[in-house]
Amino acid sequence: MKPAPMTPAPADAEARRRAAPVICYPVETLPHPDLATYRALRTGMERVEAITVPPRDAATWTVPAGHFFRILCSEGPQVGDLNLFNAQNLDERLYTGKTRALNGTHLGTGDQLFSNFPYLRPMATITHDTLDWYGFDAFGGAVHDVIGTRCDPYTHNLLSHGGQYHHCCHSNLTRALAQATGLPLQEAEPHVHDVLNVFMCTGFTRDTGQYFMKASPVRPGDYLEFFAEIDLLGCLSACPGGDCSAQHSSDVAACHPLLVEVYRPHGLPEGWQPPAPNGYDRSHG
Repeated sequence: MKPAPMTPAPADAEARRRAAPVICYPVETLPHPDLATYRALRTGMERVEAITVPPRDAATWTVPAGHFFRILCSEGPQVGDLNLFNAQNLDERLYTGKTRALNGTHLGTGDQLFSNFPYLRPMATITHDTLDWYGFDAFGGAVHDVIGTRCDPYTHNLLSHGGQYHHCCHSNLTRALAQATGLPLQEAEPHVHDVLNVFMCTGFTRDTGQYFMKASPVRPGDYLEFFAEIDLLGCLSACPGGDCSAQHSSDVAACHPLLVEVYRPHGLPEGWQPPAPNGYDRSHG
């Protein structure tokens, strides 16, 4: 956070502050998903798998390219931390930093989740969000952020002066990925990455710029739906903070399971193909 200033303001301080902002990454030339086509695919699609993510734990699933998956609030207000991988290549995974730069701090219908360098391509497209009514509240809070990194045992240890907590989202994701891939925990852990905070309501305080969380507006029956642009391995932790109204990395917060459903459409648009990896030649000048 910004400390109290020690440097006297220059005479033109206000003029400098009034400089107009410029969007870093104009996206007018970025190919946009055809949501009307995706919505048509949703009609009559067939559920082929359902996975329960236990409270304070994580689970994995696979989604073939051209299928849909939903993350559902099934029993009570609960947030989830989502990792996405190329199902054939763990080195390609969700890149929240670039996803945030191209879409904004909080995601919604029509936004795409991009993979890391050198692949940098859409991995999944958000096709439906039952919390799209929430918008930004009076505190600047909104749902489905790509800001926070995931609750983890290292930060917990740092802030609690030595505490050991194993059911934070980072550890949950590590255990689930290790089980799904057969990798030892120490080899699986480096693949766990910054998350899409599904259903979590977050923002930055206006006075200090600190990352905050507040009670999620999610209720049973709400869901966030994605179209898989490539073959995906998903990994989701049901955060030990529950609805994150008070704390995370907690054994006392009320926590609930989450449900993941995978759907197969009855067909795909003629000529549809998964997006190719990024075309940069990697010569770096």
